Amino acid sequence: MNIDKNSVVTLHYEMYDANDQLIDKTEEPIAYLHGGYDGIFPLVEEALHGKAVGDEVDVTLAPDDAFGEQEPELIRIEPVDIFPVEVEVGMMFEADDPETGDVMVYRVTDVADGKAVVDGNHPLAGMKIRFKAKVAEIRAALAEEIDHGHVHGAHGHHH
Repeated sequence: MNIDKNSVVTLHYEMYDANDQLIDKTEEPIAYLHGGYDGIFPLVEEALHGKAVGDEVDVTLAPDDAFGEQEPELIRIEPVDIFPVEVEVGMMFEADDPETGDVMVYRVTDVADGKAVVDGNHPLAGMKIRFKAKVAEIRAALAEEIDHGHVHGAHGHHH
């Protein structure tokens, strides 16, 4: 079976930065619904189309094709006394975006002089990423998975 629209694809991946340093990899395989459901980077999905179990892809992604560019407006400086706990670099918290009302995840990147720098950008934003993947399994998606736009069960989404 080859990967085509409405295939459930299970794969192992490794991601590298521009200096070829490993930044992420699967311990357990991930599964996504193939065919434009936004379950994986579009350029990776395009490279995987038509592949079979055991095939590999190696795709280099510009920031716009991966985690986006750094958006300076998502970096804010806040007084530490607005936080309910003592703030430390690396902490993450959620806050509502004042413009859209969407929930944003912010990461504390610096704490000094009673202020904390918080960043709503993805930690890999602005980076060129090399994405290597090996296809572990392929199966036809269930009607319910197609209706929901994502994989259910092992390595996928659970309701």
